[in-house]
Amino acid sequence: MAPKNKFTKEEMAAAALRVVRSKGIDGLTAKTMADELGTSTQPIFTGFGSMDGVRQEVYAAAVRVYDGYADAGLKEAIPFLGVGMQYIRFAREEPELYRLLFLTRAQNQEHSAMKSMQHLQALVRPTLMDVYHITAEEADRYFRDLWLVVHSLSTLIVTGDCPYSDQEIGQILTGFSISICKSLKEIPGFAANAYDRERAFCALIGEQSGSNP
Repeated sequence: MAPKNKFTKEEMAAAALRVVRSKGIDGLTAKTMADELGTSTQPIFTGFGSMDGVRQEVYAAAVRVYDGYADAGLKEAIPFLGVGMQYIRFAREEPELYRLLFLTRAQNQEHSAMKSMQHLQALVRPTLMDVYHITAEEADRYFRDLWLVVHSLSTLIVTGDCPYSDQEIGQILTGFSISICKSLKEIPGFAANAYDRERAFCALIGEQSGSNP
């Protein structure tokens, strides 16, 4: 009879998650996990069969951590603002989990960056429509464009290349929010990309459409 494993799968998965948080997913090996547990690698393979099984557990745990941030954002007074700020907070506080979920191509794309955006987009759509008095199509365009900015800032944070404070990030997001709202309300067909780009730019700079510089 094989000896009883002194660690549960949950305990081993928690240890693997700690390794990933400190060393990244590439730093997760049977040895680093065993070192974290203070044991040999034998219990790991007894419990999971292979490191692929461990990685699947870690990925699922990372998703749960991220979902906690997203849920907190949805509970804010302004949900579409809340999820954006929580996405940035997740990047700042859990950079290796952010890297795993949103900057690493995995076999299972259910929780990719774009899948996450589309899921949140559907959840905040009613609030956007109510607050800004816009259509569902316009709300989706607003959220997508602003989320792309949020994702870019979050990625800069994770890669250690973001020079902006939280206050400056808030100012950046406010500026984009105003710009997108004005475009939706003042440029017919903007949400569907069915507008005259030349006319829109000429109106901004005070020139007539078709005029030569």
